Amino acid sequence: MPQAYCVKCKANIEIKNPQNVTLKNGKAAVKGTCPNCGTSVFRIGKG
Repeated sequence: MPQAYCVKCKANIEIKNPQNVTLKNGKAAVKGTCPNCGTSVFRIGKG
């Protein structure tokens, strides 16, 4: 499972419902939600 930093929880968490996305510049990224608070989280460079 990919991990990201949650700003609200101030901790690294495992992304819930991860989705692979491609940025405008062609880099891979993963976006999803925090399982604890439901905040949107984003991780660049993991695809």
